[in-house]
Amino acid sequence: MAEPLQLSLVNFRKGAYIIVEGKQDADYFYIIRSGQVRLARETSVVDDEGGDILGPGDFFGVVATMSRHSHIETAQALTDVSLIAVHRDNYHLLIERNTPVALKIIEKFSRQMRHLDRKLSQLTLKHTIEEYDLEHLFRVGEYYVRQNQYSIAYYAYYQYLKYAPQGRNVEQAKARMEKIKPYARPVFLEPAEGLTRTYPKDTMIFCENMPGEELFVIQKGSVRITKIVNDREVLLAVLKPGDIFGEMALLENKPRSASAIAHEDCTLLVVNKANFERMVSTQPQLIAKLTTLLAERIWFLYKQLANTLLTNPVARLYDGMLIHLEKLRVSIRDGTAYTFDFGPRELVNMVGLPQEKGLRAFQEILSSKIIRVLDDRIVVSDVAELEKQAKSYRKIERIERARKGIKTQDAF
Repeated sequence: MAEPLQLSLVNFRKGAYIIVEGKQDADYFYIIRSGQVRLARETSVVDDEGGDILGPGDFFGVVATMSRHSHIETAQALTDVSLIAVHRDNYHLLIERNTPVALKIIEKFSRQMRHLDRKLSQLTLKHTIEEYDLEHLFRVGEYYVRQNQYSIAYYAYYQYLKYAPQGRNVEQAKARMEKIKPYARPVFLEPAEGLTRTYPKDTMIFCENMPGEELFVIQKGSVRITKIVNDREVLLAVLKPGDIFGEMALLENKPRSASAIAHEDCTLLVVNKANFERMVSTQPQLIAKLTTLLAERIWFLYKQLANTLLTNPVARLYDGMLIHLEKLRVSIRDGTAYTFDFGPRELVNMVGLPQEKGLRAFQEILSSKIIRVLDDRIVVSDVAELEKQAKSYRKIERIERARKGIKTQDAF
């Protein structure tokens, strides 16, 4: 017998608070049957994509529920409302029994992620690449040639010639490719048949700004997600087995927003548009995992946007490290040590500080004796002390803003 999909109906009177930002242990998200709901967020750094007034058919609370993190929004009933409450454990059944709702959630998450990612890039990297700027493929190739990473450079040049055959740097790209060809070992310059692919370490999986028609699930190894901004490489994430990436280009038919490079030898499950549509109905657990992943990324982006409100560079760095601990659900206990997957320069880039200013602030952090750098990785000897320092700096900033009479909305 098929497992029953158990949904409950709940009603709220006008003015009632349905979910509250910061509240932990969110088990349910809601689909509006009737009435209107207003969403509000303490972090006012960015306007919400799609607006903050929701009506019948809209949903809210999915990010916290599916990511198992705290709520990133407050929902208040603008009118009397009737809601369908969906428990986290029933989401895969919702996908099976009501595919359009599941697709609507995933598509909204994808749009929301692209919107937040662009806003965060503007705030932290102080730079925005136009989505359809195919000349950026050539600039990516140029950067990696200078780093002697010829396999990556060759891939970027190849995609540039493919998608911009009339580009202004075509002849230069051809000359570069001819020169580095003996030293380059790119793989899968064109999409290949089959559900799995293996990428050697330091080969490019896809390049930012190229069109994308596939998403990937890491089965073995790791993948780093990067951007080339102002002629420097910015590390956005290092993904591990079970992680999914490349979904935004697939779902929205828009160019890749970042590059994916094999951080070590890796094996990937490849999902194209046709496979994805079949998987929605045949493999609900995979689609549930994709929803969870998107929810976690959106939660993380909001935390990063809140980080941009901090004016003290030391506070930004402490807060950036704490956000990563929260994201990875590292247990915060006295005396617990942790090694991050990145070093000081990557941390400085992540929180959007100029390198010189950020590294000076990091030197101040090193004097705390709980932070050190080993093999270009940040090592924390006591995560509980790091959390204490981060929260202390947040509190100081709140007090300072209040003293100056600055009206602020933050996520602390």
